[in-house]
Amino acid sequence: MIYLTHETIETTQLLSAVEGDGSGGTVLFLGCVRDHANGQHVVALEYEAYEPMALRQMEHLQEEVCKRWPVRRIAMVHRLGYMKVGEISIAIAVSCAHRAEAFEACRFAIDTLKHTVPIWKKEYRPDGSYWVEGCQAHPVAANSDHRAKKEEVFV
Repeated sequence: MIYLTHETIETTQLLSAVEGDGSGGTVLFLGCVRDHANGQHVVALEYEAYEPMALRQMEHLQEEVCKRWPVRRIAMVHRLGYMKVGEISIAIAVSCAHRAEAFEACRFAIDTLKHTVPIWKKEYRPDGSYWVEGCQAHPVAANSDHRAKKEEVFV
């Protein structure tokens, strides 16, 4: 189960997708919109993606996780669009026979997804909105194409 959505993420669906009799450990990671970033107040986030490529990268990530750990099942969903503080923006569920493997696989999945999947984040702050690249936010220019630079990395 891998998908992108503009709807609220239903964690019970993810857990159902990875449950099984042979799974002794299931880890559910939830990434939520927080009210701060890099010392700045944040009121909301917005995510955009080049969806076909993002899904393809998420599928490759799933394959890599399953090669490295004895994963029984894995589910990943990333929300797109505008989200308020407290809303879930990403969820990853991993089940393995043992908890240590499930934790390691889930940690690798979220860390790798954040660095390899073409999803862009805009922070809304009291002083304006900013596209985030890595750990730095940049003011949104009226005619800028924030996607071009990131797409070059993944083409």
